[in-house]
Amino acid sequence: MARSRSRSKRGSKPAKSRRSKKKVEESVEEVEVVEESKSLGIDDGIVLITTILLIAAFVLTDYLLGIDYEQGLMFKDKFGG
Repeated sequence: MARSRSRSKRGSKPAKSRRSKKKVEESVEEVEVVEESKSLGIDDGIVLITTILLIAAFVLTDYLLGIDYEQGLMFKDKFGG
């Protein structure tokens, strides 16, 4: 049968090592921070395309209402019926 280890009187604190701790010097290199150039990304492209499509849908709907039913805002006087 294996022998059990004796527990420290301090409870769950780990035992301190007897090794001498040496201070390690770290060399710090300078890093140049470069800003990323401002350009249109995918998020900006989605916003622009959606806005253009919504405006085109509004104008087309108003055009069809003006041509076919003499209603709408911009194409009211161009009734073709």
